[in-house]
Amino acid sequence: MMPRHHPSGAFANGYPRGSNTFDISPHRFQPRSSPTSRRRKKLLARTGVAAVLLIVFGLWLWPASPVASILSFGLLSLDGDMELETVRYYDLSNVQGTARGWEREERILMCVPLRDAEVHLPMLFGHLRNFTYPHHLIDLAFLVSDSKDKTLEVLSERLEALQADPDPKQPYGEISVIEKDFGQKVNQDFETRHGFEAQATRRKLMAQARNWLLSAALRPYHSWVYWRDVDVQTAPFTILEDLMRHNKDVIVPNVWRPLPVWLGGEQPYDLNSWQESETALALADTLDEDAVIVEGYAEYATWRPHLAYLRDPYGDPDTEMDVDGIGGVSILAKAKVFRSGVHFPAFSFERHAETEGFGKMAKRMKYSVVGLPHYVIWHLYEPSSDDIEKMAAAEKEAKEKAKADEEKRAKAKKLKEEFAEANKQWEQDKAGMNSLDSKAQPGQQKQLIDSKVSDSSQPAAPQVHAAGQGEQVLSQKDAADGAVVKAAEQVRQAAAPRRDTNGKVIS
Repeated sequence: MMPRHHPSGAFANGYPRGSNTFDISPHRFQPRSSPTSRRRKKLLARTGVAAVLLIVFGLWLWPASPVASILSFGLLSLDGDMELETVRYYDLSNVQGTARGWEREERILMCVPLRDAEVHLPMLFGHLRNFTYPHHLIDLAFLVSDSKDKTLEVLSERLEALQADPDPKQPYGEISVIEKDFGQKVNQDFETRHGFEAQATRRKLMAQARNWLLSAALRPYHSWVYWRDVDVQTAPFTILEDLMRHNKDVIVPNVWRPLPVWLGGEQPYDLNSWQESETALALADTLDEDAVIVEGYAEYATWRPHLAYLRDPYGDPDTEMDVDGIGGVSILAKAKVFRSGVHFPAFSFERHAETEGFGKMAKRMKYSVVGLPHYVIWHLYEPSSDDIEKMAAAEKEAKEKAKADEEKRAKAKKLKEEFAEANKQWEQDKAGMNSLDSKAQPGQQKQLIDSKVSDSSQPAAPQVHAAGQGEQVLSQKDAADGAVVKAAEQVRQAAAPRRDTNGKVIS
């Protein structure tokens, strides 16, 4: 039996020494807190619980407040969805663009570049008011660049009037007005804008302008993008539906312009819509990589089939023609084309830039690019310097002709008056002759009448001609006076006794 306090085998408190399993160190109780400290802790705990409950109640009552958004981190909403209020979700599969977008409420972004366009804006807004595509589904985007006139002021006035129109069908959707200058130094007159030397630089700057406008205005909910020049004079009000109905990725109409009658009446305008040709491809291989081929100039003979020249006034307007390059007067494209990376190259892309380069790039990315040769819109006629000279010459010729006609009419009027005066004098002389006839004896009257008949074989009143008319009128008057004297002499001779050759009176 082991002793209780054996130094080697005994365990203190019945447990092995050194295990400290239930050992409390230090071997004394902690001092108890005071009642005041305990009350303070309880008060703080209750205050914290009340504050949390108050915050939760406020988040539930005002979920849209800025404070609620900060405190809730967007995790609380009325419908219970775990979404952030500042996050927008878009399904781009729903904005691919279809053939009947107006029925599916597909939104269109209409882009209009403007430069010194003050005089053309009334015409543009006339078209905007007449579009048949639902206006609330069309968003407008304007780029005002390098303008020296009142384009921006007039644009703002027109937009305010359009959006405040009492007709609920008139106001458009979202409207963006963007200002950005590109250092465009090419003048806006027809001769300079369309001169060959300015084309490459001008096209590249226009491409930059289009890309700036599109990147600033395109939204995820747009299904279509419609580009429109401000100086389109005549176009169908249904043009958006007409082009959309073809359901092509990129589509353009044919563009002509009216001319004065003396210039032929009409003319193809936009030659930038064309099919590629072997001649043009061979030409491109000979040019520098920065060169830009432009159509309609003798410097670049491409022999391409142009959409403009294939127009038939009686052709089917729905006839389609595959094209490689397109003009920028009127373009309808699906928004997905731009989202995929197709743009207006501000550099030489396959020896083309801007809209023609856009068509080339879209074809390279396997999108459909189509033109309608018999569906025509009309661009505003802008006279060239040659046209202005011809019009000035024609106006001068017309004035000279009008002056000559006026002189001719005045001369004819004068001749008529002089002839009437001569005729009046002739009537007076004739009346005097008749008076002398009435005083003659019956036998003498017969002889006098025979004499007058023989005298009447000559023209009684010769016609007066333009040359020397005054002298002829005087000669007519002298002839009339001579006839009266001659008639009087005949009457006198008839009244005298008749004598034979020996001077004897014949009974």
